Amino acid sequence: MKYLFIHQNFPGQYLHLVRHLVQQGGHEIVFISEDNANVIQGVRRVRYRLPRPVAEGAHPGVRELDSGLMRADEVAKAAATLKNLGFVPDIILGHHGWGELLNIQDVYPDVPVIGYFEFYYHTEPGYDVNFDPEFPMDPALVPLVRAKNSINLLALTNPGHGQTPTLFQKGAYPAWAQDKITVVREGVDLTLCRPNPQSHKKDFVLGDVRIKPTQKLVTYVSRDLEPYRGFHVFMRALPRVLEEQPDAHVIIVGSDGVSYGAKLATGCWRQILLQELGDTIDLSRVHFVGKVAYEDFLALLQRSDAHVYLTYPFVASWSLREAMATGCAIVGSDTAPVQELLTHGETALLVPFHQPERIAEGILRLLTDKVLAKKLRKAVRAEAEQSLCMDAYLAEYEALIAKIIDSHKPQVTRALDAVQTEATPSAPVKARKPRRTVPASSGVRKKAAAVAKPATPVVKKAKAGARTTVAKPKRTRRT
Repeated sequence: MKYLFIHQNFPGQYLHLVRHLVQQGGHEIVFISEDNANVIQGVRRVRYRLPRPVAEGAHPGVRELDSGLMRADEVAKAAATLKNLGFVPDIILGHHGWGELLNIQDVYPDVPVIGYFEFYYHTEPGYDVNFDPEFPMDPALVPLVRAKNSINLLALTNPGHGQTPTLFQKGAYPAWAQDKITVVREGVDLTLCRPNPQSHKKDFVLGDVRIKPTQKLVTYVSRDLEPYRGFHVFMRALPRVLEEQPDAHVIIVGSDGVSYGAKLATGCWRQILLQELGDTIDLSRVHFVGKVAYEDFLALLQRSDAHVYLTYPFVASWSLREAMATGCAIVGSDTAPVQELLTHGETALLVPFHQPERIAEGILRLLTDKVLAKKLRKAVRAEAEQSLCMDAYLAEYEALIAKIIDSHKPQVTRALDAVQTEATPSAPVKARKPRRTVPASSGVRKKAAAVAKPATPVVKKAKAGARTTVAKPKRTRRT
């Protein structure tokens, strides 16, 4: 089959699917994106760039749309060049968040599209805006939140089907749009992300940090250390943890930027919280390690005695799924995206996001109750094997692709496919191979024509349908 992927940061959420298709062999895979250093052998990259910066003088509510429409134009130009060179995909897959797919149907009007719908923004309770009373939104900014859905709404009214990884994310979209969005739960490499019983039997070293086997380790991971991922309430839980557990250390992974929410005028949240807490935390036992290599990240999870994951009602991080697969003893926030993946008392301890004391209690329970921690580790790994299996995820994705391609076929072609399948039961069609139709006998053609009821009385002829090594790219992480 011929696949066209579109995502401004190659390979984005399509890393595992693209690797899988390359390993299958027999496919032509083209990926349109902005330039970066990531490489996957067997994938043909087509790069674009924005012709100008976003218009600074424009109304703040249309700046994202301005950027999105520029991206849509550039992607359409790249796709038109591919088409002129003879490349016509069987399926187009891309992320709707940046507007890149908005004009793709003008280039390939007859090719089905599966777009990734990540989040629909809300101003009412139940989602991220005004979830945290510590940071109320300026009422003047509320219309800008609604305006952030302009690309979403254009995408929802365009042709094509949608895909999203959780029920929470699907439920964020308007009821009238949810029928076109399918939940395909993202998988984890369970062989790579797995428990390591030996990790507690030797010193754990990460940069300049050394944790002895007799010391307890609390871990926290986020792309950026910010309120959306509960960094402020996590830090406020640490004084009690450090006081009651003198042998405990804390390793915090993440940068000082802001991925979500309002940016700070100066400084960073790490500096703000350290200044707020002062000498109530022992900085000789709290280690900020910044960004780390993926191998070090997994080793950290394997060594963790209590892993903390907190989030607003927003998109759940990949790191939570990886922590589950690694068999971490998890303290999580009792917010909807976490509750969809974890169950309190069965696979994790879920605590109120806004209460540092309760977060501290959850951490201390895991550090002191070895029986409970062992039970939760075993259960969360089993849950990951059940619901986050990479093979099942890829099979579900391929099934969705096959379904969308089949539903996009003309009615006569679908009827011929069905009749031929019925006529040749000894040669079933393999789900992961490209579809091929062969000329049918006159009797079969007549039967298909009768089923399809075409405008013309006779269907004259059915048209024939039209292990490489994978280099590891730098992973695009949503932590």
